[in-house]
Amino acid sequence: MRQLHLCDEEVAGAERFERAEVIPLHEEAEEPRPARRMRRAGGLLVACGLALLPWLYVLATGLPATATAAHWPVAWVGLDALEALGLIATGLLAARGDRRHALAAAATATLLAVDAWFDTTTAAPGGDFATAVAMALGAELPLATLCGRLALRALSRPA
Repeated sequence: MRQLHLCDEEVAGAERFERAEVIPLHEEAEEPRPARRMRRAGGLLVACGLALLPWLYVLATGLPATATAAHWPVAWVGLDALEALGLIATGLLAARGDRRHALAAAATATLLAVDAWFDTTTAAPGGDFATAVAMALGAELPLATLCGRLALRALSRPA
């Protein structure tokens, strides 16, 4: 931060002004317009999202009610391993006061919400479904909420 040093003559000369205008440094400034590449990337992402909407109908009406997955255990172990890594990374970064914990927290919250969704929607009726709901309500969704709050809180603070 630069400091301003005034000599006695400058201070004496400044007394002739009635009132100086004070501009607060923390005042909300108008957001600058995003760069051209960022606007293009944003437009492309919106277009892709809109293009997926008809595909949702195709999936909803065309997929079979049941399916067999060849690597079912690998899929679930991989998802849970990513969640564990995300929780560890978020915790370590947050404990160190590193603002990058917001990125890990946002990704981990997403993984936990996806896990809760797929656990409950793919569980067999009965005990499996009850276990999936208990895990979603007792662990996955509360942890996702905590991670989401950490991410939003970090992003809302000034740098």
